[in-house]
Amino acid sequence: MIADLPFTLAALRQAYASGLRPEQVVEEAFRRLDATGDPGILIYTARDEALAAVGELGAYDGRPLWGIPYIAKDNIDVMGMPTTAACPDFAYDAPSDAFVVAQLRAAGAICLGKANLDQFATGLVGVRSPYPVPLNAIDPAIVPGGSSSGSAVAVAHGIASFSLGTDTAGSGRVPAALNSIVGLKPTLGTLSATGVVPACRTLDTVSIFALNVSDAWDVFDVAAQFDAGDAYSRNVVKKGGLSKTLPLRVAVPDARTLETFGDDIQRDHFHGDVTKLAALGCEITEIDFTPFYDVASMLYQGAWLAERVAAVGSRLTEKPETLHPTTRAILEPGLDLTAVDAFNGFYRLKALQRQCENALAGTDAICVPTIPHFVTVDDIAADPIGPNARLGTYTNFVNLLDMCGIAVPTGPRKDGRPGSLTILAGKGEDAKVASLAALLEAGDVGATGWTRDEIRYSEPVIGDDEIGLVVCGAHMSGLPLNGELTGRSARLIRKTRTASKYSFYALAGGPPKRPGMLANADTGGSIEVEVWAVPKSAIGSFLAGIPSPLCLGTVELEDGSRQKGFLCEAAGLDGATDITELGSWRTYLEKMGKTG
Repeated sequence: MIADLPFTLAALRQAYASGLRPEQVVEEAFRRLDATGDPGILIYTARDEALAAVGELGAYDGRPLWGIPYIAKDNIDVMGMPTTAACPDFAYDAPSDAFVVAQLRAAGAICLGKANLDQFATGLVGVRSPYPVPLNAIDPAIVPGGSSSGSAVAVAHGIASFSLGTDTAGSGRVPAALNSIVGLKPTLGTLSATGVVPACRTLDTVSIFALNVSDAWDVFDVAAQFDAGDAYSRNVVKKGGLSKTLPLRVAVPDARTLETFGDDIQRDHFHGDVTKLAALGCEITEIDFTPFYDVASMLYQGAWLAERVAAVGSRLTEKPETLHPTTRAILEPGLDLTAVDAFNGFYRLKALQRQCENALAGTDAICVPTIPHFVTVDDIAADPIGPNARLGTYTNFVNLLDMCGIAVPTGPRKDGRPGSLTILAGKGEDAKVASLAALLEAGDVGATGWTRDEIRYSEPVIGDDEIGLVVCGAHMSGLPLNGELTGRSARLIRKTRTASKYSFYALAGGPPKRPGMLANADTGGSIEVEVWAVPKSAIGSFLAGIPSPLCLGTVELEDGSRQKGFLCEAAGLDGATDITELGSWRTYLEKMGKTG
């Protein structure tokens, strides 16, 4: 029965291939919306528009989002629907689709309506709206999370397969944590802001809520297109899809600076998640998180508060009564800021960025709790600002530091509330953080009761900004020199073997011991190797460190393909031991009782 059909991408694709019609899905989506009894999820319900769009789909054609229902936050334009940014006086009918919406429409997605939000995307609690406030899908006593409140709640109820939010301070991650779903916050500029009402133009990004990481990534893959009409759009290489990631070096807040504001259950749950990371093979490094908190505190000060005032325009001075009281209270101090204040903010941020970079030296990613603790509706009624600020503890710094991230549910806490963590990394590392998050995904699928889909992995490919490199010795994963690759953001593409034409030697000297591989069609064998993708920008410094007699040449693999890789000059074999029959550097190390 369609009433029991999970609205995950995998389930819907299978159902459509078996004959289900998208108009049935649209009608079921609105039945589910009505069944919540929550009038605050959507500001604009687009049943007629959705059915009209279904009529234009034609027969099932395999487009990646054909017939997939979604919801857009109501600060994102959808042609023919009103955009309000949760301010009725601001409302206008969108004359065209936002750039991102146009990509989704072309891929076959069906928009069901416009979701409620904290007014002008200012807030992390989801209750700063003149419309009825959405109820948290898991526990109505908890705030739904903002500013993308309706977007998250709709997905958590299984009404839509995914939704669009926006994220400046954490609005694409905090609601995900509070509603036990996935929130993907991409690298700034990878999702166009054309047709999006700005909150803080230099830091805004469209974000994606989904029921699982695979679905979020599939939507991101469709939506992440360069937009020449958006001055902030960046043609960032996505570096492939979800892959079974390498063990990474992951930074976490140390015991002294991990902040949960007295929520010991949250602290314990996070420690449990970090233990899972370690069990996956990640190397955990505890760092002083103070500079990240200092960056986070700047988001509602100086330059960036003034930028929010600029986004609202003259409304703050000419029509202040049209603003939500809390939104107005937050923005009004920005009227007194000067250009000097802004530049002082830029200088301070630059200094703190350097401190953060130093703290992260030698690591690949950061793992933090998505939220430090839970906030209830009563908490916000008593103090509209303080609890909201605390929700941004682990989110406010991310866009200021030009990082990407993804919030993922990790199973219930001891008290039954949803657990969540966020994986963060530098710009362009979206695939890395999503791949690692997918391995940790667990627990309830929103409020649906559905079981989790299996991760849909992609075959990793070498990007246009990367060079393939074959390694056969100490640079392979888990061996002593592998950090020379991972420290340059190289990615493991595959483990394979060479064609049966290479002699293999343990070279004299060390430590560490190094192998040498030499083409020898007459007596050679097939050697275990790994293919890595190395950023072109980093290959020069890497090659400069290769010692003689090793050199770079063309290596033929067992499937007949060829890649650049490590070889050895014949003149360098004096004193070397022929280990061709072993066919593997790891086997040689095990035989010798060594680790490198």
